[in-house]
Amino acid sequence: MEKGEDFLRSLWKGEKSGHTAGVAHYQAQQQIGEIQQRFGFRGPAMIIANACAGGGNAIGHAADLIRTGMADIVLAGGYDALCDLVFTGFDSLQALAPDACRPFDRGRRGLMLGEGAAFLVVESERHALERGAALHGVVVGYGQATDTFHLTQPAQDGAPLEQAMRQALEKARLTPSEIGYVNAHGTGTPFNDGAEAKAFHAVFGKTSTKISSTKSAIGHTLGAAGAIESVFSLLALKSGFLPPQVNLLDPELLVADALVKVGETASLHSVMSVNLGFGGSNAVLVFSNP
Repeated sequence: MEKGEDFLRSLWKGEKSGHTAGVAHYQAQQQIGEIQQRFGFRGPAMIIANACAGGGNAIGHAADLIRTGMADIVLAGGYDALCDLVFTGFDSLQALAPDACRPFDRGRRGLMLGEGAAFLVVESERHALERGAALHGVVVGYGQATDTFHLTQPAQDGAPLEQAMRQALEKARLTPSEIGYVNAHGTGTPFNDGAEAKAFHAVFGKTSTKISSTKSAIGHTLGAAGAIESVFSLLALKSGFLPPQVNLLDPELLVADALVKVGETASLHSVMSVNLGFGGSNAVLVFSNP
């Protein structure tokens, strides 16, 4: 997007030459090609452009490639760069918070934009042990569902997200009570958090599972969110320290008791990372201890 903005500005200035390099690097796959070239990676490369669920989908797809024997090791993750188009787009949707991002707060007024990237090395257990790799967790479940309710809003009953979570649990062969912590999508927008709260209550309402959205601390990193929040989930799994729900004033009643308090810890066996994206994408990952 930055390349496109630079190209447009140069045209406004009347500049008619020097655009070849910009056009050559504009395609989305250019970044993947540069990573392959820099590290000498071989094999197939692909982009999963599922908006804010893309990072989670990429990790889940990598795990599927490993399980089906199509690959032994995959670098999977997500990244997104802030630019004028992204900021003005969310501003035009009136989705930006005027003060602070307050996920699952009844007085929430919007999101804060963040920027970042995260990548995970996903590989078979055999391959990891052969190369002496440190094991941080196991991708035991992956669920996805398409929500056809609205281009930028999730279905308000939370049904598609509930479907994706139950699919991930079924693949992981786990019950909801075995999930100790959920890193929620939790953007702090009225429509998103309300739908998520209903889905979480339907799946985890009778359990002691703890929930929080780390977007209140780092902002919404868009295409990178699923990957960054998977890292947070794995860190919680390893350390037992749960990311707290900061900026909370008046919690959403359906999930009020489940929201993580500052300093809260737990002994965890399995955790879940949840992401939703524009266009109706729902991605759910379940990680367990090695």
